[in-house]
Amino acid sequence: MLNDKTIMVTGGTGSFGNAFIGTVLEKYSPKKIIVFSRDEKKQYDMRLKFNGPLFHFFIGDVRDRETIFNAMKGVDYVFHAAALKQVPSCEFFPIEAVKTNVIGANNVMDAAEANGVKKVIVLSTDKAVYPINAMGMSKAIMEKLMIARSLSPRSDTVFCGVRYGNVMYSRGSVIPLFVDQIKAGKPLTVTNYQMTRFLLPLSTAVQLVLFALEKGRGGDILVKKAPASTMRDLAQACVNIFKVKNAIREIGIREGEKLHETLVTQEELIASEEFEEFYRIKVNRKMDYDEYFTRGHPGNIPSEGYNSANTRRLTVGETERLLLSLPEIPHSLK
Repeated sequence: MLNDKTIMVTGGTGSFGNAFIGTVLEKYSPKKIIVFSRDEKKQYDMRLKFNGPLFHFFIGDVRDRETIFNAMKGVDYVFHAAALKQVPSCEFFPIEAVKTNVIGANNVMDAAEANGVKKVIVLSTDKAVYPINAMGMSKAIMEKLMIARSLSPRSDTVFCGVRYGNVMYSRGSVIPLFVDQIKAGKPLTVTNYQMTRFLLPLSTAVQLVLFALEKGRGGDILVKKAPASTMRDLAQACVNIFKVKNAIREIGIREGEKLHETLVTQEELIASEEFEEFYRIKVNRKMDYDEYFTRGHPGNIPSEGYNSANTRRLTVGETERLLLSLPEIPHSLK
């Protein structure tokens, strides 16, 4: 679908953007790749990494409607990855999360409709499910914006999304923190020993987005199934890999953290198709107020959603093998 097409990646200089564009270059022959982001240093670094006439770099912020409208002219497909993702930052500055993750996402969707984009795929997170922090709440609203947009008869643009759990070794995540603590000879700090988290390599997240490009229908949210680990086992796996004796210390759950993360709610499972490796959360409604006042959808609500406590639990050894599959870990071991 991407051969001889113009694509745009918002937040394209981040971890996802670099991995996604690298995969696109390996598998497809796009006409143009537009990298839209607000960090000129990262754009400079990316120019050195992916040099060539195929690339067009736009410095801008999704909060700025005029800039995103102009940058999207002639684009066929948009992959919306721009976001404020750090939970503590969004907790301290929630209005900034709203400006980027909600208003910015709406600007992207408006621009896509105005410019005749064929398809927009928005990237979401497990923190948008039963959200308890500002980052998750803002991402949940982004999902609702996408779904509402997909129900509108005014546009030929297809809007769909993906939702996945923690991307391993992404910027600001716990694994780079553990590696830094190991190298500094410090204890590995775990908020709660029994806390569980989905573990997803970045390459798997990229494949999910490409799958959504091919198979996603209007309003769909595609969810990749993933294994999980307790935080204690994840820390222990890091200690084992580096063959060190750093202590593992529990420091207590922080503001905005959950004990377990959910990828699909109980209620969403009613309207979902389950496949071997993913869920498709479908939109089973129209722009019809009667559905909210006089009609509902039949079906039994499952006893629980799909979460990091009931997914496949990795052993310490399995977690070690998954960590060693990441390119960053062998590099750090050197």
